[in-house]
Amino acid sequence: MPTLLHAVIDASGLSRRKAFAAIRDGLVTVDRVTAQDPSSEYEGGVLRLDGRVIEAGAEPRTYLLLNKPPGFMTTMSDEMGRRTVLDLVPPELRSQGLHPVGRLDRDTSGLLLLTNDGDFTYALTHPKHEVEKEYWARLAAPADEAVFAALRRGVEIDGQVRRPLRIGRLRDPRFQVSVTIQEGRNRQVRRLFESAGARVTALRRMREGPLDLGSLPEGAVRRLTGEEVEGLRVLP
Repeated sequence: MPTLLHAVIDASGLSRRKAFAAIRDGLVTVDRVTAQDPSSEYEGGVLRLDGRVIEAGAEPRTYLLLNKPPGFMTTMSDEMGRRTVLDLVPPELRSQGLHPVGRLDRDTSGLLLLTNDGDFTYALTHPKHEVEKEYWARLAAPADEAVFAALRRGVEIDGQVRRPLRIGRLRDPRFQVSVTIQEGRNRQVRRLFESAGARVTALRRMREGPLDLGSLPEGAVRRLTGEEVEGLRVLP
């Protein structure tokens, strides 16, 4: 995958927001041609910021969206030799110090972010930021109103009452229920349903904050656009 221009500027020490602003304000040139699009590909050449030459050798910050299939561990390596999400990353990006932003258990599929930006990870995973995550669930049996009522009231997990932020039915051949949470506890969605008397047989994360899977095929990876990165950074 190519390196984006804003990522090279960002890696030079400028904050991401200021890197975007500098490019849009016409302060960045490549071989003395003014750059205009922060998300354009940087393919080499003399890079200048406000007349100052920028060294492009620093490892750029990378932001990836993966549609994780079931059966892959959300780790970069596994001592038992099980398949990990790193196996799905293009080879040229595997040495960039990537890590998952949060985690999906082995049997859960869907949206998973990978990055080498620790501040970005903190912003999305710290509980105080309350980032919404939407999941679609398939249940072993049709969910009756008693299950929905229990979840709306709240169910006890580890001695505390927990409830989803939102829950609703789906008209989808594979999944029956949509559930949105703001917590990232281990197997949180599965445990919510178990405590309400229902068993999840398949689970897919569809959305995190404003970012959704879209049409990305299962097992595929793409870079986030600059606008998507900024949209995730400004979450409360």
